[in-house]
Amino acid sequence: MTAHTWPDAPVALVTGADSGIGRAVAVKLAQQGMDVGITYHRDRTGGENTAEEVRAAGRRAAVARLDLTELPEAADVVDTLADELGRVDVLVNCAGTGTATRFLDLDHTTVRRVVDVDLVGPLLCSQRAARRMIAQEDGGRIVNITSVHEHQPRVGAAPYCAAKGGLGLLTQVMALELAEYGITVNSVAPGEIATPMTGQEDTDVAAVDRPGIPLGRPGDAREVASVVAFLAGPDSSYVTGASWAVDGGMLRMGPQAGSHLRSDDWRRP
Repeated sequence: MTAHTWPDAPVALVTGADSGIGRAVAVKLAQQGMDVGITYHRDRTGGENTAEEVRAAGRRAAVARLDLTELPEAADVVDTLADELGRVDVLVNCAGTGTATRFLDLDHTTVRRVVDVDLVGPLLCSQRAARRMIAQEDGGRIVNITSVHEHQPRVGAAPYCAAKGGLGLLTQVMALELAEYGITVNSVAPGEIATPMTGQEDTDVAAVDRPGIPLGRPGDAREVASVVAFLAGPDSSYVTGASWAVDGGMLRMGPQAGSHLRSDDWRRP
Protein backbone atom coordinates (compact mmCIF):
# COMPACT_ATOMS: atom_id res chain seq x y z
CA MET A 1 0.00 0.00 0.00
CA THR A 2 1.19 3.50 -0.85
CA ALA A 3 0.98 6.36 1.64
CA HIS A 4 0.73 9.96 0.51
CA THR A 5 4.13 11.59 0.89
CA TRP A 6 3.67 15.33 0.59
CA PRO A 7 6.06 17.10 -1.80
CA ASP A 8 7.62 20.44 -0.92
CA ALA A 9 5.26 22.20 -3.35
CA PRO A 10 2.03 20.19 -3.69
CA VAL A 11 -0.24 21.00 -6.63
CA ALA A 12 -4.03 21.14 -6.49
CA LEU A 13 -6.39 21.38 -9.45
CA VAL A 14 -9.77 22.99 -8.76
CA THR A 15 -12.47 22.94 -11.44
CA GLY A 16 -15.06 25.70 -11.57
CA ALA A 17 -12.79 28.01 -9.58
CA ASP A 18 -13.78 31.31 -11.22
CA SER A 19 -16.31 32.13 -8.46
CA GLY A 20 -18.18 30.83 -5.43
CA ILE A 21 -17.09 27.65 -3.70
CA GLY A 22 -14.41 26.88 -6.31
CA ARG A 23 -12.72 30.25 -5.85
CA ALA A 24 -12.85 29.93 -2.07
CA VAL A 25 -11.33 26.44 -2.28
CA ALA A 26 -8.52 27.55 -4.60
CA VAL A 27 -7.58 30.44 -2.32
CA LYS A 28 -7.75 28.31 0.82
CA LEU A 29 -5.50 25.63 -0.68
CA ALA A 30 -3.02 28.31 -1.73
CA GLN A 31 -3.01 29.62 1.82
CA GLN A 32 -2.27 26.05 2.89
CA GLY A 33 0.85 26.04 0.71
CA MET A 34 -0.36 24.53 -2.56
CA ASP A 35 0.16 25.71 -6.12
CA VAL A 36 -3.23 25.75 -7.84
CA GLY A 37 -4.55 24.95 -11.31
CA ILE A 38 -7.80 26.83 -11.93
CA THR A 39 -10.52 26.15 -14.48
CA TYR A 40 -13.34 28.38 -15.61
CA HIS A 41 -16.20 27.85 -18.07
CA ARG A 42 -17.32 31.23 -19.42
CA ASP A 43 -15.82 33.72 -16.97
CA ARG A 44 -12.14 33.96 -17.88
CA THR A 45 -11.85 37.20 -15.91
CA GLY A 46 -13.16 35.40 -12.85
CA GLY A 47 -10.58 32.66 -13.32
CA GLU A 48 -7.78 35.20 -13.64
CA ASN A 49 -9.00 37.00 -10.53
CA THR A 50 -8.83 33.73 -8.61
CA ALA A 51 -5.30 33.21 -9.92
CA GLU A 52 -4.34 36.66 -8.64
CA GLU A 53 -5.58 35.71 -5.18
CA VAL A 54 -3.58 32.47 -5.30
CA ARG A 55 -0.44 34.38 -6.28
CA ALA A 56 -1.09 36.93 -3.54
CA ALA A 57 -0.84 33.99 -1.13
CA GLY A 58 2.64 33.30 -2.50
CA ARG A 59 1.80 30.30 -4.68
CA ARG A 60 1.90 29.60 -8.41
CA ALA A 61 -1.33 29.57 -10.42
CA ALA A 62 -2.30 28.31 -13.87
CA VAL A 63 -5.63 28.96 -15.60
CA ALA A 64 -7.47 26.99 -18.30
CA ARG A 65 -10.96 26.84 -19.77
CA LEU A 66 -13.09 23.77 -19.06
CA ASP A 67 -16.47 22.94 -20.60
CA LEU A 68 -17.65 19.59 -19.27
CA THR A 69 -20.30 19.30 -21.98
CA GLU A 70 -17.41 18.71 -24.40
CA LEU A 71 -16.63 15.17 -23.29
CA PRO A 72 -14.42 13.23 -23.27
CA GLU A 73 -11.90 15.78 -24.61
CA ALA A 74 -12.65 18.29 -21.83
CA ALA A 75 -10.80 16.08 -19.32
CA ASP A 76 -7.56 16.93 -21.15
CA VAL A 77 -7.45 20.03 -18.96
CA VAL A 78 -6.20 17.91 -16.06
CA ASP A 79 -3.10 16.92 -18.01
CA THR A 80 -2.66 20.44 -19.38
CA LEU A 81 -2.61 22.03 -15.94
CA ALA A 82 -0.57 19.22 -14.37
CA ASP A 83 2.05 19.59 -17.11
CA GLU A 84 2.22 23.36 -16.56
CA LEU A 85 2.52 23.05 -12.78
CA GLY A 86 4.69 19.93 -12.83
CA ARG A 87 2.45 17.39 -11.07
CA VAL A 88 -0.94 16.92 -9.38
CA ASP A 89 -1.50 15.93 -5.76
CA VAL A 90 -5.09 17.10 -5.24
CA LEU A 91 -8.12 17.28 -7.51
CA VAL A 92 -11.25 19.11 -6.39
CA ASN A 93 -14.20 18.54 -8.74
CA CYS A 94 -16.22 21.69 -8.13
CA ALA A 95 -17.60 22.62 -11.57
CA GLY A 96 -21.33 22.02 -11.67
CA THR A 97 -24.69 23.04 -13.07
CA GLY A 98 -28.37 22.43 -12.38
CA THR A 99 -31.91 23.00 -13.55
CA ALA A 100 -35.28 24.05 -12.15
CA THR A 101 -37.50 21.97 -14.42
CA ARG A 102 -40.19 19.56 -13.34
CA PHE A 103 -39.59 15.91 -14.18
CA LEU A 104 -42.35 15.65 -16.79
CA ASP A 105 -41.07 18.71 -18.64
CA LEU A 106 -37.42 17.64 -18.94
CA ASP A 107 -35.88 17.21 -22.38
CA HIS A 108 -32.99 14.93 -23.23
CA THR A 109 -30.57 17.77 -23.97
CA THR A 110 -31.05 19.27 -20.51
CA VAL A 111 -30.68 15.93 -18.76
CA ARG A 112 -27.55 15.08 -20.74
CA ARG A 113 -25.97 18.48 -20.00
CA VAL A 114 -26.53 18.28 -16.24
CA VAL A 115 -25.41 14.65 -15.94
CA ASP A 116 -22.30 15.25 -18.06
CA VAL A 117 -21.23 18.30 -16.08
CA ASP A 118 -22.09 16.97 -12.61
CA LEU A 119 -21.21 13.27 -12.93
CA VAL A 120 -19.49 12.09 -16.10
CA GLY A 121 -17.11 15.05 -16.22
CA PRO A 122 -15.85 14.55 -12.66
CA LEU A 123 -15.44 10.82 -13.37
CA LEU A 124 -13.23 11.46 -16.41
CA CYS A 125 -11.23 14.23 -14.72
CA SER A 126 -10.67 11.98 -11.71
CA GLN A 127 -9.38 9.21 -13.95
CA ARG A 128 -6.80 11.56 -15.44
CA ALA A 129 -5.70 12.86 -12.05
CA ALA A 130 -5.59 9.42 -10.43
CA ARG A 131 -3.44 7.98 -13.22
CA ARG A 132 -0.93 10.78 -12.74
CA MET A 133 -0.98 10.37 -8.95
CA ILE A 134 -0.31 6.64 -9.35
CA ALA A 135 2.59 7.34 -11.73
CA GLN A 136 4.05 9.77 -9.17
CA GLU A 137 3.97 6.90 -6.63
CA ASP A 138 3.18 9.05 -3.59
CA GLY A 139 -0.61 9.01 -3.33
CA GLY A 140 -3.02 11.90 -3.54
CA ARG A 141 -6.40 13.39 -2.68
CA ILE A 142 -9.63 13.68 -4.68
CA VAL A 143 -12.55 15.70 -3.31
CA ASN A 144 -15.89 15.77 -5.13
CA ILE A 145 -18.24 18.67 -4.41
CA THR A 146 -21.71 17.15 -4.38
CA SER A 147 -24.66 18.73 -2.55
CA VAL A 148 -27.13 17.94 0.20
CA HIS A 149 -29.03 16.60 -2.80
CA GLU A 150 -26.50 13.78 -2.90
CA HIS A 151 -28.62 12.55 0.02
CA GLN A 152 -32.10 14.06 -0.30
CA PRO A 153 -34.33 14.97 -3.29
CA ARG A 154 -35.54 18.37 -4.41
CA VAL A 155 -38.57 19.04 -6.58
CA GLY A 156 -37.57 20.39 -9.99
CA ALA A 157 -34.02 19.07 -9.80
CA ALA A 158 -34.29 15.49 -11.09
CA PRO A 159 -31.12 15.34 -13.21
CA TYR A 160 -29.16 17.36 -10.62
CA CYS A 161 -30.19 15.03 -7.80
CA ALA A 162 -29.50 11.96 -9.94
CA ALA A 163 -26.05 13.24 -10.87
CA LYS A 164 -25.10 14.33 -7.36
CA GLY A 165 -26.39 11.07 -5.87
CA GLY A 166 -24.38 9.21 -8.51
CA LEU A 167 -21.28 11.27 -7.73
CA GLY A 168 -21.66 10.37 -4.07
CA LEU A 169 -21.66 6.64 -4.83
CA LEU A 170 -18.90 7.09 -7.41
CA THR A 171 -16.86 8.69 -4.63
CA GLN A 172 -17.27 5.54 -2.54
CA VAL A 173 -16.26 3.21 -5.38
CA MET A 174 -13.22 5.37 -6.19
CA ALA A 175 -12.24 5.35 -2.50
CA LEU A 176 -12.22 1.55 -2.47
CA GLU A 177 -10.37 1.12 -5.75
CA LEU A 178 -7.76 3.87 -5.25
CA ALA A 179 -6.93 3.18 -1.60
CA GLU A 180 -4.12 0.78 -2.47
CA TYR A 181 -2.34 3.66 -4.22
CA GLY A 182 -2.58 5.97 -1.22
CA ILE A 183 -5.27 8.11 -2.88
CA THR A 184 -8.16 9.14 -0.66
CA VAL A 185 -11.50 10.14 -2.16
CA ASN A 186 -14.22 12.01 -0.29
CA SER A 187 -17.23 14.17 -1.10
CA VAL A 188 -18.34 17.46 0.41
CA ALA A 189 -22.10 18.08 0.34
CA PRO A 190 -22.96 21.77 0.74
CA GLY A 191 -26.40 23.04 1.63
CA GLU A 192 -27.48 26.55 0.71
CA ILE A 193 -24.27 28.53 0.22
CA ALA A 194 -24.14 32.23 -0.63
CA THR A 195 -22.63 32.09 -4.14
CA PRO A 196 -23.47 33.43 -7.61
CA MET A 197 -25.21 30.09 -8.32
CA THR A 198 -27.76 30.87 -5.59
CA GLY A 199 -27.96 34.58 -6.45
CA GLN A 200 -26.12 35.59 -3.27
CA GLU A 201 -22.64 36.69 -4.33
CA ASP A 202 -20.86 38.79 -1.68
CA THR A 203 -23.76 38.29 0.74
CA ASP A 204 -23.29 38.80 4.49
CA VAL A 205 -24.69 35.41 5.51
CA ALA A 206 -25.22 36.52 9.09
CA ALA A 207 -27.76 39.06 7.83
CA VAL A 208 -29.89 36.49 5.95
CA ASP A 209 -32.75 34.80 7.80
CA ARG A 210 -33.31 31.12 7.00
CA PRO A 211 -35.83 29.70 9.48
CA GLY A 212 -35.75 26.30 7.77
CA ILE A 213 -32.04 25.77 8.46
CA PRO A 214 -31.12 24.92 12.09
CA LEU A 215 -28.25 27.44 12.16
CA GLY A 216 -30.66 30.01 10.76
CA ARG A 217 -28.63 31.29 7.82
CA PRO A 218 -26.98 30.25 4.54
CA GLY A 219 -23.36 29.14 4.53
CA ASP A 220 -20.36 31.11 3.33
CA ALA A 221 -18.23 29.59 0.56
CA ARG A 222 -15.19 29.85 2.81
CA GLU A 223 -16.88 27.55 5.32
CA VAL A 224 -17.10 24.88 2.63
CA ALA A 225 -13.52 25.58 1.57
CA SER A 226 -12.24 24.90 5.09
CA VAL A 227 -13.71 21.39 5.04
CA VAL A 228 -12.34 20.75 1.55
CA ALA A 229 -8.92 21.98 2.69
CA PHE A 230 -8.90 19.44 5.53
CA LEU A 231 -9.81 16.60 3.17
CA ALA A 232 -7.21 17.78 0.64
CA GLY A 233 -4.45 18.06 3.22
CA PRO A 234 -2.09 15.75 5.12
CA ASP A 235 -4.21 15.61 8.30
CA SER A 236 -7.00 13.63 6.57
CA SER A 237 -4.78 10.66 5.75
CA TYR A 238 -7.16 8.10 7.32
CA VAL A 239 -10.37 9.56 5.90
CA THR A 240 -11.75 8.11 2.68
CA GLY A 241 -15.10 7.23 1.13
CA ALA A 242 -17.01 9.68 3.33
CA SER A 243 -19.52 12.43 2.55
CA TRP A 244 -19.12 15.60 4.61
CA ALA A 245 -22.28 17.70 4.84
CA VAL A 246 -21.69 21.44 5.21
CA ASP A 247 -25.30 22.52 5.53
CA GLY A 248 -25.99 24.23 8.83
CA GLY A 249 -27.81 21.11 10.02
CA MET A 250 -30.26 21.08 7.11
CA LEU A 251 -30.05 17.33 6.46
CA ARG A 252 -30.88 16.60 10.10
CA MET A 253 -34.28 18.15 9.41
CA GLY A 254 -35.21 15.15 7.26
CA PRO A 255 -38.33 15.73 5.17
CA GLN A 256 -38.85 19.11 6.86
CA ALA A 257 -35.58 20.46 5.50
CA GLY A 258 -35.59 23.44 3.22
CA SER A 259 -34.44 27.00 2.86
CA HIS A 260 -37.99 27.72 1.68
CA LEU A 261 -39.47 27.57 5.21
CA ARG A 262 -40.55 30.99 6.42
CA SER A 263 -41.06 30.50 10.16
CA ASP A 264 -39.40 28.96 13.21
CA ASP A 265 -42.50 26.97 14.17
CA TRP A 266 -40.65 23.69 13.66
CA ARG A 267 -38.39 24.55 16.62
CA ARG A 268 -41.32 24.13 19.02
CA PRO A 269 -42.82 20.67 19.77
